[in-house]
Amino acid sequence: MQLLLFSASTRTGSYNTKLIELTSKLMKTQADDIVLDVADFKEFDMPLYDADLNATSGLPKNALHFIERLQKADGLVISSPEYNFSIPGTLKNLIDWVSRQKPMPWKAKPILLMSAAMSVVGGNRGLWATRIPLEACGSYVFSDMFSLALAQEAFIENGELKDSGLQDRLNKNLADFIHYVRRLT
Repeated sequence: MQLLLFSASTRTGSYNTKLIELTSKLMKTQADDIVLDVADFKEFDMPLYDADLNATSGLPKNALHFIERLQKADGLVISSPEYNFSIPGTLKNLIDWVSRQKPMPWKAKPILLMSAAMSVVGGNRGLWATRIPLEACGSYVFSDMFSLALAQEAFIENGELKDSGLQDRLNKNLADFIHYVRRLT
């Protein structure tokens, strides 16, 4: 099984990037047959979606690069910040560009959504907003999203979570997602 993981943040020291790093570490212990493709979101930098640009030039090189990696993956894990109670524009832009490819790359792709935020709701509102375009594109967004509240206080020096109960919950969430992907593929 191959999974594509990325943090939808470009900020240095991002809590979402820390959460993806921890997720990668935990997933490696879940099963021997899991191959992880951990991407840097900056690899998928592209212009704002423009139907005229799409009509004249086609999809940007980085959108095609993302689609290639997405198609190799059995599932996708995204850890996304919450911007103004919603989806970051950069992530929405990626979803929009990729959705122009035919056949639809998002269709039937299992996706786990996560967030890490400094707020007490951990970016959960942004995840609900992120579900909408992904599900509209035919993705199978896993029902149990993971939100890490007060992320600025959540990590210890080795990158794990201070709260062992919360880390156990994350580990179970990842195991359940892996089982979900296996059932779908």
